[in-house]
This record gives sequence, C-alpha cells and structure tokens, in this order.
Amino acid sequence: MKATFQKYILNFKQASGTSRGILRTKETFFLFISDENSEGVGECGLFRGLSIDDRPNYEEELQWLCENINLEKETLLSELIEFPSIQFGLEQALLSLKSSNKFELFPSDFTKGNASIPINGLIWMGSEQFMHQQIKEKLESGFTTIKMKIGAIDFNTELKLLKSIRKEFTANEIELRVDANGAFKPNEALEKLKRLSDYQLHSIEQPIKQGQWQEMARLCEETPLPIALDEELIGIFDVTKKEELLLTVKPQFIILKPSLVGGFEGSNEWIKLCKSHNVAYWITSALESNIGLNAIAQYTYNLGVDLPQGLGTGSLFTNNFESPLEVIKGTLHYNISKNWNFNQKGLLNL
Repeated sequence: MKATFQKYILNFKQASGTSRGILRTKETFFLFISDENSEGVGECGLFRGLSIDDRPNYEEELQWLCENINLEKETLLSELIEFPSIQFGLEQALLSLKSSNKFELFPSDFTKGNASIPINGLIWMGSEQFMHQQIKEKLESGFTTIKMKIGAIDFNTELKLLKSIRKEFTANEIELRVDANGAFKPNEALEKLKRLSDYQLHSIEQPIKQGQWQEMARLCEETPLPIALDEELIGIFDVTKKEELLLTVKPQFIILKPSLVGGFEGSNEWIKLCKSHNVAYWITSALESNIGLNAIAQYTYNLGVDLPQGLGTGSLFTNNFESPLEVIKGTLHYNISKNWNFNQKGLLNL
C-alpha cells in the first residue's frame, strides 16, 4: 500500500460563534491510501484550539503514517494514540480502500437511502437578532430538536431567546438543548442551571471547563437538568481513566466526537463503558467536511441510536464537497441519486 495526505481549508459561509471565539475557517487533512486495485480516503479532522492533537508536529505524524502505512493497523493506531483525528482518518481510509464504493464504509438501510437519522438543528452564537433568525429558520425547515450555543452573549438575553421559543412551543413539540462550551464559572454554574431549567431543556453540554472533575461531579449530582460531557472526554486515552471519569462525575450523558476521541475504536470504548455504567450518549460531528461527516453518519446509524444526533454541520461551508448527504425536516438522509464530486486530483481546484 501507498499513502499520501493533503491539507484543505474549509471556509464558513458566515462567521460562526462559540464561547471560545469566532470561527471563519476550518483546517482539515485528507489521507489517501492506495493499492494495485483501488484507493481509499479518510478525513483527519484536526480542530485547532480544541483537539488534543493540535500540535506543531501534526503534519510530521501524518508523514510518519504515510511512510509506515504497511504496518499492522493495530500498531499504527497504537502509535497514533495521542493523535485521535489521525487515528480516525486512518480507520476511514482503510474501510474506504476495502469497499467497492469508497464512500460506503458501513453498508446499511441508511446508505441504501431507506432510512434516516434524527439530528438537532444548531444555533450559533451571535447577536440576539442573528440567533433569533437562526431559530426561526430551523423551526421552519422542520427541526424538532434545537441545540443553542450559549455563554458568549449576555445570559439574560439567552434566557429571553429560550423563553421566546417556549412561549410558542411546548417541550413535547420542540426539544431544546444548550451547549455552554465550558463558559460558566463553577461558583455560578448551579444557579445558571436552575434558571435554564425553567425552560424545560433536554440537557446542557459542558457547563464548566473540562478538568474540574469534583466540581462537575457536584453539578451532575445537584443539577435540575441533565448534563452532557463533551470537551471533558478530550485527551483521555486510557480505558481505566475513561471509567474513572464516568464513575467520578456520574454524568447523565456524554457526547462522542470521533475526530476528538480516537475514531470508531475510541468511540466504541466509551460506548461500552456507558452501557456498563448506565450513561446515555449521542454522536456529534466536529466540523468535518462531508467526507468525515459521511463516515460518522454511517457509523452512527449502525449503533441503532434513537436520540437526535449532532450531525447537521455539512452545510456550513462554501467549499464543501457535493455528496448524497441531505438534511430533510430535521433528519439526515443519504440520497443515492446524488453523486460525490470529491477526488484527490481535483481537490486543490475546488
């Protein structure tokens, strides 16, 4: 086998706000593996400022992988343990290489176009007017689960937005999730959770910054609304440490982003522990292009999930790749009548 990689910059259609700052571009890398018969592709979705593998030697690790691509898969994954997005790209590319259709990694009713995945509509941070407009658009397009980024604008304004939704829609009609991205201070978090709970929310993601296990454990014990761990999972590679986190914090949910937790194998390890300790979970993409999103969606469908998943980010970019993935009335579909426009040679021209 031979392997190469190529960097690609995804451009946001409009600047997207989180409590960590404004996103205008997203850097990603494509890994290509070929043998005498076919070629496979995977996306190494590095997330600058968030991924544990956001390091100066990231491209050196990719180069090392390309030079050693003929080692056993388990050896490569083990060597790349601290580079979860590269692990994920490798898993994708190897599955793609073996598939008769390099974009069908997990054949299922989903990839045949006969089934769909419920997803949440994502509301980015911004002015009150901007956020209200996004909410209106998501509701009009048929979403019944909305996830709102909070923590960057005035908290009372965010409560006002939630109140405006609840005035019009009950919790049975519209499910509301919020994501604080660690924006709350530990000494104020519980009071804010109490105020948020007035609006019958499904859950809140990562209310305080990761790494504060005792404070997070206290919140999860006393919270009036379910807490989902997200950034908290990043950088935990050892299965014993993963179990320690779940036993210490006792979260209601965890959120798995394969690019950040070590791909399919890393996600499977978390899921096995969740089942042992009665913790619910859902899967979320991490601003990958449609290549990575496609892999995550196919994997997610095969898990047999029933909660709405976080897989609606494919339409954020001006220079994403046309694919069979479509969002229709709050669900992700695979339209088999649509083709991919992705190829290695044409990548730089897109």
